[in-house]
Amino acid sequence: MTEKALISVLIADDDPGMRLILRRKIQDTDGFFVAGEAVTGDECMALYEKLRPQVVFLDVDMPGKTGIECARLIQDQNPACVLIFATGHEEYMGEAFEVYAFDYLVKPFRLDRLEQTLERIESRLRRSPEQPLTAPRPAEPRNAAGRLMLKHRDGVTFVDMQDILLVQREDRATVIYTENNGRYVLSETLGETEERLDPDIFFRCHKSYIINLRRIRDITPYGRWTYVVRLEGTDHDALITHEKYEELEKRFG
Repeated sequence: MTEKALISVLIADDDPGMRLILRRKIQDTDGFFVAGEAVTGDECMALYEKLRPQVVFLDVDMPGKTGIECARLIQDQNPACVLIFATGHEEYMGEAFEVYAFDYLVKPFRLDRLEQTLERIESRLRRSPEQPLTAPRPAEPRNAAGRLMLKHRDGVTFVDMQDILLVQREDRATVIYTENNGRYVLSETLGETEERLDPDIFFRCHKSYIINLRRIRDITPYGRWTYVVRLEGTDHDALITHEKYEELEKRFG
């Protein structure tokens, strides 16, 4: 049997006692390992860019950059990174979920609460089967024959819009994924790309993602107010906010 890869975690907190609690619990949990620890927000970002962990535990109040600021920067590099806030400041919960935090733990929290969070993270990253929400079946697009000219560092490529599966922010750039494993890195913003796409085919489901409505396979819960969209023809998935999911239901309901 193939041994499953461990899930890498970065802990960012200026409280050594809290880092110790998180480290011990994470290391004692099967399937996880602590890749690094940061004391300041700047150190957190330096370690994130070096280690590229799958999960980051963040305190809100740290020297230098705050946890919220770190979360925004991490999301711009990799919106699929699982962000967990562990903080004594309950009043920042709203801001945390604006950056699509997976969970928000208010100190002092019970270890079984942390254990539940780790179980849900593993379920998400291992793609453990959950009961999917029913994805709406979109109508046929009016402009399926449309083409898009992509200017990138290797030149110019023309693609059929219907072949574009996903557009996302990645490493501070806009990346288009197409059928047959096509990948194009653009210098334009996600908003600029969105303006050139056919709205009958594409949907801005999240500040970091645009999806092809005709390729939705299923939608499953992620965190408290967000869902995961899996698409046909690609291993890359997207996030969709609760508000956007409701908009999707109304659009195709």
